[in-house]
Amino acid sequence: MRAGIVGLGVEGKKAFKSLIENGWDIYASDSSTDIDLEELEISIADATIYTDQDKISIKTDKISIDLGYIDKDLIKSCDAILLSPSLWNTKIASEIQKTGKFICDVLKKHKEIFTIGITGTNGKTTSSIMLKEILENADKKVLIGGNAGGGFQGYCEILLKAEKENFDFIIVEVCDMTLDFCKYCFNFDLLGLTNIGNDHINVHGTINNYKRSLVNFFEKKDIIIYENEKSIEEFKKVAKQLICFSNFKDEISMVGEFNRLNAGLAKSIAKYLNIDEKIINDTLKSFEAIEGRLKKFKLNNSDIYVGKTDNSDAIKSIINEKRFYAVFTGTPQASQKHRFDILNEISKTKPEVIVLFPGLEDTIDLAIERLEEINYTGKIEIANDIDEIIGFIAEYSHEEAILIGGNGQDIIIDIQNRLELLAKSCC
Repeated sequence: MRAGIVGLGVEGKKAFKSLIENGWDIYASDSSTDIDLEELEISIADATIYTDQDKISIKTDKISIDLGYIDKDLIKSCDAILLSPSLWNTKIASEIQKTGKFICDVLKKHKEIFTIGITGTNGKTTSSIMLKEILENADKKVLIGGNAGGGFQGYCEILLKAEKENFDFIIVEVCDMTLDFCKYCFNFDLLGLTNIGNDHINVHGTINNYKRSLVNFFEKKDIIIYENEKSIEEFKKVAKQLICFSNFKDEISMVGEFNRLNAGLAKSIAKYLNIDEKIINDTLKSFEAIEGRLKKFKLNNSDIYVGKTDNSDAIKSIINEKRFYAVFTGTPQASQKHRFDILNEISKTKPEVIVLFPGLEDTIDLAIERLEEINYTGKIEIANDIDEIIGFIAEYSHEEAILIGGNGQDIIIDIQNRLELLAKSCC
């Protein structure tokens, strides 16, 4: 079997790796030549490489890649075609759908399994994994995956695994930028919404545009949403059935009230699926924060909170609960100007220190400009790498509380790992 991949962004690369691991031949292409192929682990020693003006071609026995050029005829000759979700509402997407070879039309077994989609701005990954653990503790076999940016292996991995094994449930984390793509690919039986917040506005344009996309996504589906969601009436008009959930009231080990919201959604979905309530509550009571999400460490005199908070609503949910002496924040990409609003929210709480470090991109200069624009009067520190970040943490670890968040999940995970070792060594 040969797969054609159009677009080598995050999802395209994940699909590439999944397909290779499952023995497929691949033709992959992207209109840009500025693509980092390192994570695809192609053996350059075994490859033939051609360059022609603005085009690069790489060929091995099982792989053919074009950068700067998409050979549509070659794509359409493949047995199955995968398209980057960012290209879904384009002409080439329409052309691929007409061939009947889009990968979810070729691999169909996933459509026979009860499928739950979890979407929203914040908390998707945590809610999804909470639900997975609940179902597994109820002796159900669960396939989970979805949005590659959320730490999963991408949507293609779900289709491939569903073909090979039997599952009771599929849980799909649906990024708010891939709603239309996922609506086509999956037969959702139930949808859960964590919240609606200020993220990916560079894609949606406005919050209202995002809500309209959700309304379309939820149409004629059973949906579970937060009882205080402002748009509840809009969703009720289009839903087959609308169920409201509340914050989880029992004991949990995770910090942050927002995690009670995540747990509340997971519990509501599990109850809809008729899972025993004791299994639900016991699972959520012992559930530990997943890698990269908010965890608390104790170092010297300080409570140190560390976790990805990559938009203004995510950071607000934490800093509204507790006063922090110092806030460390990873910087966003320059193109994602709305994510600099994180600094506006931090500044409102007037921490004595803000420490900036490169997160998704080294945009520290832009972050300083924003802090100057909003007249932040505290101290600004710059940490260029993880050693400098740890140094500042040590410096401020005699204060009551420190928050480390913002953008850049990989470096935040590194910080968590370093702090875990430090906390143990200080015991």
